[in-house]
Amino acid sequence: MMTGEARQAAGEETSPEVAVRLLRVVTAMVEETRPGRAGRVSLASHLERDLSLDSLARVELLLRVGSEFGTSLPNAALAEAETPRDLLRFIAQAAGLEDFPAAPVELASPAVLTSFPSQAATLVEVLEWHAEHHAQRTHVLLYGNAGGEQGAFRAVAITYADLLARSRRVATGLVARGLRPRQAVALMLPTGSDYLTSFFGVMLAGGIPVPIYPPARLAQLEDHLRRHARILANAEAVFIITVPQAKGVAALLRAEAPALSDVVTPEELDGEAMTLLYRAAADDIAFLQYTSGSTGDPKGVVLSHANLLANLRAMGEAIEVTSDDVFVSWLPLYHDMGLIGAWFGSLYFGMRLVLMSPLDFLARPARWLRAISHHRGTLSPAPNFAYDLCARKLADADLQGLDLSSWRLALNGAEPVSPATLQAFAERFAPYGLHTEAMTPVYGLAECSVGLAFPPLRRGPRIDRIQRAALVDRKCALPAAGDEADAVSVPACGRVLPRHEIRLVDEQGCEVPDRRVGRLQFRGPSATAGYYHNPVATQALFQEGWLDSGDFAYTVAGEIYLTGRVKDLIIRGGRNLYPYELEQAVGQIPGVRRGCVAVFASRDPVKATERLVVMAETRVENEDQREALRQQINAAAVEAVGMPADEIVLAPLNSVLKTSSGKIRRNATRNAFERGLIGARALPARQQMLRLAAAALRARLTEAAQRVARRIYGTWCWAVFLLVSVPVAGLVVLLRAPAIGRCVVHHAARIFLALTGMRLCPTPLTALPTTPHLLLVNHCSYLDTLALCATLPPTQAYCFVAKREFVAQPVMHAILRALGTLFVERFEASRSAEDVDEIVAALGQGQRVAIFPEGTFSREAGLKPFRMGAFVAAARAGVPIQVGGLRGTRSVLRDKTWLPRHGHLAFELGAVLVPEGDDWAAAVRLRDATRREMLQLCGEHDLER
Repeated sequence: MMTGEARQAAGEETSPEVAVRLLRVVTAMVEETRPGRAGRVSLASHLERDLSLDSLARVELLLRVGSEFGTSLPNAALAEAETPRDLLRFIAQAAGLEDFPAAPVELASPAVLTSFPSQAATLVEVLEWHAEHHAQRTHVLLYGNAGGEQGAFRAVAITYADLLARSRRVATGLVARGLRPRQAVALMLPTGSDYLTSFFGVMLAGGIPVPIYPPARLAQLEDHLRRHARILANAEAVFIITVPQAKGVAALLRAEAPALSDVVTPEELDGEAMTLLYRAAADDIAFLQYTSGSTGDPKGVVLSHANLLANLRAMGEAIEVTSDDVFVSWLPLYHDMGLIGAWFGSLYFGMRLVLMSPLDFLARPARWLRAISHHRGTLSPAPNFAYDLCARKLADADLQGLDLSSWRLALNGAEPVSPATLQAFAERFAPYGLHTEAMTPVYGLAECSVGLAFPPLRRGPRIDRIQRAALVDRKCALPAAGDEADAVSVPACGRVLPRHEIRLVDEQGCEVPDRRVGRLQFRGPSATAGYYHNPVATQALFQEGWLDSGDFAYTVAGEIYLTGRVKDLIIRGGRNLYPYELEQAVGQIPGVRRGCVAVFASRDPVKATERLVVMAETRVENEDQREALRQQINAAAVEAVGMPADEIVLAPLNSVLKTSSGKIRRNATRNAFERGLIGARALPARQQMLRLAAAALRARLTEAAQRVARRIYGTWCWAVFLLVSVPVAGLVVLLRAPAIGRCVVHHAARIFLALTGMRLCPTPLTALPTTPHLLLVNHCSYLDTLALCATLPPTQAYCFVAKREFVAQPVMHAILRALGTLFVERFEASRSAEDVDEIVAALGQGQRVAIFPEGTFSREAGLKPFRMGAFVAAARAGVPIQVGGLRGTRSVLRDKTWLPRHGHLAFELGAVLVPEGDDWAAAVRLRDATRREMLQLCGEHDLER
């Protein structure tokens, strides 16, 4: 029967008030169970995936919800409720109310959204969702000069309804001109409302947008378009949407881009909107992000709607985005960080986007900071050069009245992050309210949509000082002494995003441990399927299901530290420069040896920025002629890449290093330049060849021997395992005596470890409690149970707890049941509560129970969130918890790998923890104490931070 409060709720309360009360209960539960995640609570939050409330935590939540509203929720709520919005429906049923409307509930103010388009499968559906739910909500505040370049700098508000309506008209114009679904349309427009509406107009028409950066000056328009002819040809673009001045050069491009049919302006596409029949699917291409320039084979990253939405949701989760955030951006919309991170991110989460063009920023960098101050911006990214520019170039007069206290994430990405810049920017703007912890280096790449790694929130930059010699010579990131002058400072770029994975591999493709430099590879739902119409580049991108980032890095405690780029891409002043074009231009200059020019980036040790260096071989020795040659090279640089070189090196013959096939070895040449070896006396050619040949032969033989040895060892491990496990399993099932079976398994496990050479470091086990207790151990690998069986004394037999999925596997179920194993349910809430009763009963009968509280393991290192079953059982039974820690098993047999690697295992006992009550709060305290202890024992980082 309903209480008076429940009847009042049914008859008098409005649904927003009920929702506010419900979210208050959920928030309190999350804050108690998973501190730090309360900011993620909304009506659309998934109770387990987003809020980490496992099955037992949901049981506790439903009890609290029932207490809050004075009623009992239906049994179906336990199995069916996945979000707080689902709980609203069950509260209504319990109180006799109708289901609540699907419109989001405003909590703090009408500007705050309580739900996001979580069911949207495409970006078009995201826009339509917002236009349906809050059509007149401001989406973008677009700044620009009203009335032209000399006009006042003013903002125009664009609502979701405005953007959708104008985009539909552009889509109609494209369809009327013959655009068919899945045809590419290039966008070469400056930042503005035309760009926004044209981009969505192409998608609404079923086309594939291809962003191309516009020319800096209209005088360069013809040459600019010619530079993009290869991209247009690769994308098979049928239209270019651009400024009116570009229409006259369309005929010049048709020879190189034969699919191009017309060059149109947004005004020409503006017509009466009609209903369009094409609806994109999640796996359709959303747009193409080209990562290389006009030379070589263009590489257009294929990004589907599913890729983009997965990346947006993962980034939003990592940085705890809400619709109350304000995103300020001047980043170009043809760049992934500006397009996806700024615009699409603001679109998805309903944030207000304060947008200006890159030219507005470059003209007056203080505008960026003023916009953050004026609009109380909370999120704003920029490449390193922008932070350096503001820290070092802005006058104090430009900063009067500036207040940056609202800026919670100053994201630094898209080019190498300088620790000196982080420090300089933080110190310069601390008097203006900037919090040091707002400085946030991040890592991403177009092949992963945009974002791949973000550091923990509210921590600030973490800088690792490492030994230069160890990094260069041994590819090791060894911590440097405090007074080591030649140390290298490397900023942490964060941990991999939720539902994504990374690994670092050496030249043989084997994963390397922490503080070893390797090639960074990744995979996840944001990852591209490949490059558009470029099968060769796509094949090179993938290695055994992993994507190659093209970057070198190392990890420490799960965080990524970048040490260099494998690619020859040069990032200068926020622009991507490609060396081949400039090398060709310089090679045409009389006096320069053709084909003997190297262009690369070199770090300036004084300014901590990258310099554009041109090295050219020449026979010219006269100083006046050499000076004239430098001026010609500088002029060629300005013409080819739009900027002069920072340093021009006229080198003697054979200074530019090459491969055997004649390709320029730019990285090796740069290293020689930075070490001062250019022009140094070289060894005789024959001696060099002999040394190189010997070194190469040694390297190849070593690599081959290592590969063969690993395969032989892995095969031997499996052979030993089968020889030992098959008869042992048969004997255990035949005996059906758990005590004897555990003793047999103990000795068999020790035999296996001995025969495979896996040394198990001894640990004193005299501290094990003699009374019934729970032994909780971290879970890293399939080897964990085997290592525990070999370690734990057979005289103190433990009953293991396994997941109920094994019940469906007849052979495994028979073996585990014969050993007295308890089976628990990990997902179904009602069954999980019954399983806790079984564990409590086993403890009551005097048994010792061993549990992996993480419930599962994966290839990613780190201690995963604990499930609550073990702690609830310990609290209810009043028995202690013995904490243990395993090391080494993950390295020996990582998840999703099948060939073990030789290594050492270790098991260590920690503290014995006694529950301080038998309620939920006591179980939570016990869980937190266990986690602190286990983190010290297992040697891995905390994945809950």
